[in-house]
Amino acid sequence: MEYLSVYIDPAAVMASATVLSKQQIFTALAENAAQSYGLDADLVLERLHDRETIGSTGFGGSVAIPHARIKQLDKCVGLFIRLAEPIGFDAHDGQDVDLIFGLLSPEQGSANHLKALAEVSRFLRDESVVTKLRGAASEDALYALLTGQQGQQAA
Repeated sequence: MEYLSVYIDPAAVMASATVLSKQQIFTALAENAAQSYGLDADLVLERLHDRETIGSTGFGGSVAIPHARIKQLDKCVGLFIRLAEPIGFDAHDGQDVDLIFGLLSPEQGSANHLKALAEVSRFLRDESVVTKLRGAASEDALYALLTGQQGQQAA
């Protein structure tokens, strides 16, 4: 099994999150980005909304990849949410979404952003990966599936 090369902080992985709307997903991603990467939550939220106005980032198979460019970043970083219950996301296939990978990239470096987006998309199109993500018992297990590394245990 291949793993993602996009940097993901262990704290940026959430399992069994309960949200009721796309807005709440974006808010959770923005708050998590602030906590995990020290980014401005309001700016992240604004950029995610800006991108979503272009078209839904729900790409099918009950998976969404909201993404945005953030000036303060020097590399692509990821955030992952597995929802307790799928919600409507205006995905192109009409399916509700339960797996969300938020991708944040530097404002400069379009090639790296597109490369990371393609990598995440390929990874999340693999049915065996998606099945394992849905069945993972914990955030540490999700982190290991995403990165091939063990999550950091809280002291």
